[in-house]
Amino acid sequence: MMASQSWAAQAPSTTLDDMVISATRTETTLDKIGGNSVTVITARDIEAKKLDSVEEAIKGVPGIDISSNGGPGTATAVFMRGADSKDTLVLLDGIMVNDPSGMGRLCDLGSINLDNVERIEVVRGAMSVMYGSNATAGVINIITKKGAKKPSVTFQTEGGSYGTWKTLGSVSGKTSGLNYSLSASRTKIDGYSIANDDNDKIPHEGNTDEDDGYENATFSANLGYDITDDFSISAVTRYIDTTSDIDDSLGGYTGDNLGTGWAASPTPDGPTNKRIDKEQTLAKVTVKNSFFEKFFRSTLSYQLAKNEREAYKNDGTWDYSYDGDSNEIAWQGDLNFDANTLSFGGNLFEETMESKTAYGTMDEKEAETKSCWIQDQFFAGDSLVVVAGARLDDHENFGSETTYRLAPSYTIHATNTVLKASYGTGFRAPSLYELYSDYGSKDLDAEESKGWDLGFEQSVMGEAVRFGVTYFAMDYDNRIGFDMTTWKYSQVEGKTETSGIEAFAGWTPLSNLDFMLNYTYTDTEAPDGSRLLRRPYNKVSLNTRYSFLDKGTVNLDVHWVDDRKDNGTDKDGTAVTRLDAYTLVNLAASYDITKHVEIYGRIDNLFDTFYEEAFSYATPGISGYLGLKLTF
Repeated sequence: MMASQSWAAQAPSTTLDDMVISATRTETTLDKIGGNSVTVITARDIEAKKLDSVEEAIKGVPGIDISSNGGPGTATAVFMRGADSKDTLVLLDGIMVNDPSGMGRLCDLGSINLDNVERIEVVRGAMSVMYGSNATAGVINIITKKGAKKPSVTFQTEGGSYGTWKTLGSVSGKTSGLNYSLSASRTKIDGYSIANDDNDKIPHEGNTDEDDGYENATFSANLGYDITDDFSISAVTRYIDTTSDIDDSLGGYTGDNLGTGWAASPTPDGPTNKRIDKEQTLAKVTVKNSFFEKFFRSTLSYQLAKNEREAYKNDGTWDYSYDGDSNEIAWQGDLNFDANTLSFGGNLFEETMESKTAYGTMDEKEAETKSCWIQDQFFAGDSLVVVAGARLDDHENFGSETTYRLAPSYTIHATNTVLKASYGTGFRAPSLYELYSDYGSKDLDAEESKGWDLGFEQSVMGEAVRFGVTYFAMDYDNRIGFDMTTWKYSQVEGKTETSGIEAFAGWTPLSNLDFMLNYTYTDTEAPDGSRLLRRPYNKVSLNTRYSFLDKGTVNLDVHWVDDRKDNGTDKDGTAVTRLDAYTLVNLAASYDITKHVEIYGRIDNLFDTFYEEAFSYATPGISGYLGLKLTF
């Protein structure tokens, strides 16, 4: 059987035997996930590209668009299949990373690095059946490494452009029933001005001469102990502490110091100490049992996430703070029959937030959701796979909501063709911020959605050549938006629609040479017929990887992004409604001097392309980095 699109649309290092979790919440091989559209970014991909952040890793994934407000650590949104950023649920080992105190319970990807990450699974399509609210467009699950071999220690250091310096230490291994993988890192970047020095539509009278720096300290741990063959306990945690220098943002553009007023003039001699400090703590404990020769598996888990944000003004005085916490206890059971796997479970999820600003305090608000779900993975021989599920969520404010999903696939072995489809419904409860902040409305209803896709995948010449196309469409009712006339969140009347095509073509002419081409077309339409912000119609990504002498790897990434709609205003008060198309070329290479010593380097934006992901916010020009990795 050929690989499903989850394999073919990503790196050739992924094989049919690789296991994925996020599509079905069970460990399932890629040829058994039915019609789900999944991309797996493996540890080999991360190593070959020498990437540092999750944001960088997912930029080339079909159906994914990224919009960042400036340099490292600044607010970064992800749009999956044209949907709002709030419609994508981000997990780390199953722990919700989305911040309950965020405007739409958003996840800011800008501060999540790839330390201790084994792979990233991107599931596109309505996934509320498996994950509840915020998964109406899909799920990104960041999965950390488990110790699997004899003990090893790694030290890594990297430096380069914009005053970048990173050091990392890690230890991992497996002895008897214990497995462990721990890492700690610190990154410091002097940075560049977030106000784009190359954009002549914003003021430059001294207000773009200050570098906006960034610091990140991350600790990650994944521990497990097999008490018996049928009983194990594991724990994962990640702590992230960041400081990001930012600029004023007034009148639709940004600057190091814009003084006061909507159409402010630059005040370059003023203080420029504006920054945001963030702390995020994620933790999860899981107990697994199996019975009757592994016919029945039980998984009990408890997880928590704590998010703290504190902002300071240009003069260094305190500005505001937001705290958002979530807690979840969940249980899942799996019955493994010969022809199907029946899974069912339930969870109790609680989220809280509170905030303090110069204008007032929002006391702690909370919401509780009780959920139960059931899913069947049916296998008819080795050709037909059907994944079907239903879920009931009982939100204390919005009552009960039922969602369902059907995702079949069929393999024609004679031609190595896979036919696949899926249909699902979703919902997203308003965030606590949308309900209770100064800009919130307690009368908001939950968003509802439905989505479907249909596609095929083909493999020829064994698996040396593979290609496929998937058409997708999603509709959103009761979508929550921000009303600029009332300065309140409100329900958008009418239906918001997104649709498009995800296509890929891969070629492996030699065992050490791979090519992968991804193309995405996305059409978005708000109820008034307008296009949604910062979603390009077309996006193309090309990855080429060559390994040589069993010691070296060269990786080339090319990204072309079409023009996008924006809503900025320039220094003259003229509306900026369009961001230009751009092409980025990134190059990375590594070489093993000995089995213990590796040197590597990368060049980002090789041709120094000017581009913006949001009007007036700067992006890196040509930049180079060198690193050394020691493993013992």
